[in-house]
Amino acid sequence: MPRIDNDIKLDFKDVLLRPKRSTLKSRSDVELERTITFRNSKQTWTGVPVIAANMDTVGTFEMAITLAKHKCFTTVHKHYSLDEWKDFGEKNKDDVPYVAASSGISDSDWERLQQILTALPDIKFICLDVANGYSEVFVEYVRKVRKNYPDHTILAGNVVTGEMVEELILSGADIIKVGIGPGSVCTTRKKAGVGYPQLSAVIECADAAHGLGGHIISDGGCTCPGDIAKAFGAGADFVMMGGMLAGHDQSGGEIMERNGKKWKQFYGMSSATAMKKYSGGVAEYR
Repeated sequence: MPRIDNDIKLDFKDVLLRPKRSTLKSRSDVELERTITFRNSKQTWTGVPVIAANMDTVGTFEMAITLAKHKCFTTVHKHYSLDEWKDFGEKNKDDVPYVAASSGISDSDWERLQQILTALPDIKFICLDVANGYSEVFVEYVRKVRKNYPDHTILAGNVVTGEMVEELILSGADIIKVGIGPGSVCTTRKKAGVGYPQLSAVIECADAAHGLGGHIISDGGCTCPGDIAKAFGAGADFVMMGGMLAGHDQSGGEIMERNGKKWKQFYGMSSATAMKKYSGGVAEYR
């Protein structure tokens, strides 16, 4: 039987941060860098916990090179070839600590991931990304990656509830991606009716993760810097962005011109545009 959850759930737009006394004289005094030791990999990372999403229009090598200069992180999309990865690794060795190799859960994804990590042993972050982080096959895949790469830090998602955060952490993930449907070009909530208001998801998932010594990423829904601050205030350890980083010189996407203005294409990775680009078309069942 379905159950209606009557508790109030909040998005970023529903709240503001209430000010309080501070010893800081200026916002310029705020230290943005964090040093984090991850639960399962035991790896320690220092940087600014802002992440470029693993979308082909955002998580590009060009984006990674630029963000690494500011000690920010990039989950590089999974559609680069092995040769492109090798070229990136040879020319940008200093940027590798701020990069994750992304993967889905198919056999071809697994083969590609192994090739990349063999060719670039300095890459220590793996981003396992699926639309539905609640499937049993995804949990098993996380366990498989952890078994084969015990010293790598694993990012996994996406989910929006505490119990699934706990299961993924106990299965070997270090950082859980939290967010279903909040992204600016995501249509999951409209097409499937599935989702969870992002601020409440972050609060609940952060509590679950931190209880086990794990970490979370607030993934999606940030439209301005204030939303990023709210995500951190709600307990996120990292904040991932797509739309806010789209359309830049370092972003992917075809350049289009309309009414004398130039635009860059930006789309979700389960959209018809992405499906046609990488799978030859939208699946029959859709």
